[in-house]
Amino acid sequence: MSPDKAAALRAAYVSALTGEPPRAEAAELDALLRDGLLDARTRAPTGRGRASLHVVLSGGVFDIIHPGHIHTLRQARALGDVLVVVVATDATAVKMKRRRPLHTQAQRQGLVTSLSMVDACVVGDEEDMFRTVSRIAPDTIALGYDQAHQEGRVREGCARVGSRAEVVRLGATDPAISSGEIERAYGTTIHGI
Repeated sequence: MSPDKAAALRAAYVSALTGEPPRAEAAELDALLRDGLLDARTRAPTGRGRASLHVVLSGGVFDIIHPGHIHTLRQARALGDVLVVVVATDATAVKMKRRRPLHTQAQRQGLVTSLSMVDACVVGDEEDMFRTVSRIAPDTIALGYDQAHQEGRVREGCARVGSRAEVVRLGATDPAISSGEIERAYGTTIHGI
């Protein structure tokens, strides 16, 4: 598949996921339709089109974007053709971090969407993260080196929703940088800015 066609197929997948118009040339999208890689009615990838893409899912709170996030997301993006990032809801962020995030889920989604390695960013499901996994249907789930999720439990949850995604743990940054490190360096006053 040509690089332009591959880019158009990625754009069609992202469009189907986000509901935004595809960022691709009409001629490339038409070629995908002729090749049976896009559905004529929905303009979403067909089964064959979707099978041509390797979708990677990664997630987190992303309240204070730092070099550790950038490193992790670059590693995740290198694992496939499309990187979809799930941002935790505000309520989930409070559960995970035991404090209110500095930024709302919409602001955090906007920040992550603006990163060049991210193809799409969605807000997660507050009650069951595996509903989001089912909706995105990733081929790989990339866990950050410091994320609390255990690979085995993620695999079990994936199996429950019919996902056969490979679950991988990404390597640490050098030097290791996390939001917790930033908070330790600056204290909790950073949250009162």
